[in-house]
Amino acid sequence: MAVPARRVSHARRDKRRSSVWKMEGPSLQKCPQCGEYKESHKLCNNCGYYNGRKVIEVED
Repeated sequence: MAVPARRVSHARRDKRRSSVWKMEGPSLQKCPQCGEYKESHKLCNNCGYYNGRKVIEVED
């Protein structure tokens, strides 16, 4: 079984791991109907529209 020839330094190890644990927020887009921010490819919770069509009735 292969064994590492030299130990990896803390700095080198941490540089490699740095971007792994960062989460990004959802990408938000403005709804073309009401202008409220919503996730892309999702139904707008404010007006009930998706892709230019009314999908659900939303109570005001």
